[in-house]
Amino acid sequence: MKTKHLVWTVAVLAAVLVGGFFFIGGMNTGSPNPIQPNNGNESVVELSDDELMDKFERALATIESEYVTETDRQQLIEGAINGMVETLNDPFSDYMDVSSATDFQQSLSSHFEGIGAEVGMIDGNVSIISPMRESPAEKAGLLPNDAIIAIDGESIEGWSVNEAVANIRGEGGTTVTLTIARNGVKEPFDVKIERDTIEVESVRADTFEQDGKKIGRLEITSFSEDVGTQFEEQLQNLEEDGIDGLVIDVRGNPGGYLEGATKIGDAIIPEGKPVVQIEHGNGEIDSYLSKMKGKKPYPVVGLINESSASASEILAAALKESGDYDLVGETTFGKGTVQKSIPMDDGSALKITTDRWLTAGGNTIDQEGVEPTVKQRQPDYFYAVALTVEETFVKDQVSDQIGNAQKMLTGLGFDVGRDDGYFDEQTEEAIIAFQQSHDLQANGELNEETAGKLQEDILSHIRDTANDEQLKRAVELAAEQASQ
Repeated sequence: MKTKHLVWTVAVLAAVLVGGFFFIGGMNTGSPNPIQPNNGNESVVELSDDELMDKFERALATIESEYVTETDRQQLIEGAINGMVETLNDPFSDYMDVSSATDFQQSLSSHFEGIGAEVGMIDGNVSIISPMRESPAEKAGLLPNDAIIAIDGESIEGWSVNEAVANIRGEGGTTVTLTIARNGVKEPFDVKIERDTIEVESVRADTFEQDGKKIGRLEITSFSEDVGTQFEEQLQNLEEDGIDGLVIDVRGNPGGYLEGATKIGDAIIPEGKPVVQIEHGNGEIDSYLSKMKGKKPYPVVGLINESSASASEILAAALKESGDYDLVGETTFGKGTVQKSIPMDDGSALKITTDRWLTAGGNTIDQEGVEPTVKQRQPDYFYAVALTVEETFVKDQVSDQIGNAQKMLTGLGFDVGRDDGYFDEQTEEAIIAFQQSHDLQANGELNEETAGKLQEDILSHIRDTANDEQLKRAVELAAEQASQ
């Protein structure tokens, strides 16, 4: 492992030294004997560990003594470390400076300030992995795989995840505008988000009456440090309340600590069954078996969606394969690797992928996700909550934002008849009816005020469990199984 690190370091610093020769009018104004890239036709000289260290030190010394302007040694070293991690080509491995490492630890604690979303690198773009449930990010309509192309109007092309996160985070009450590129949407659009203090209540409980059965729900919003303890306490409360079935809801959960998933598995997966298998870099596999005594006397149903990632997927797969429980919803995000945060002496940290995790049946879900046993989508308006109207739209115009507004109007009961983004007469009539119902100027225009109220209403509509088709199906299924 040491040798690999040395090779990566040398590769980064060598690139700094020989990667750029400047040409003016066809003249090479750089080194008189530039080093040519190896195209695979020449053998690579293998160096010993001592020779590699000498090469690194020489490169560092050369930059410090020969570069045209004064350099900062700490920045050079941190840049080399960043370069090493970048050569891994792993969106989930990262070098975190002191500030980023502190933010990362806070994100897994009971509260932090920001927009409430996990951000990572997808296909070379800084992207949303998963917005947290009821966070500013989710309320603003951000979705998994949304690529962030600008922050407050500044392009982030070439930025690292840490640089993006540092600019997205901020004090509660302040705002940040993200420019988003989304699959299926023709043009990038802006999303203005007000930052807030994100209170991480990792497990929430409620109950539902269905066909004479009491069905409990445990909604896991984050796999934070104490999620296992919270789950056990809330589960005990529900069992004392006499539930006939249980729904475990990990929708919108971006994951967190692996130990959280295994501890919850100990409370819900039948004794001796695998909760997860960890495949190490050397090929060895460790299995985490449930320590729960016996099996639950009531049916359990999992609830998942495309925002369920990482530890959420571990739990979902264990419910499906070891518990033989149903999963309702949509295929999960597909993150099948495990990262460790390794602290440095100065407070910075390396977050690197150390293992892969496999399901109870030995399957990988990386880039594939966990599939539900019962597929259930939400109504269309659940997927169209990012409505940003900076210009007024009127009849005969065409826009993705008009299409989003049409879906929202339909979801709120205003008959539009289409959602293709064409502003026709029926759309105008629906907007007038909506404006009249909210004492707005009834001019039939989709302006900023109308759009703001429309998004506010649709978010309230989404928050109403009566409109949650996935939750309703999961509760119905648990009640059906409890009656058998």
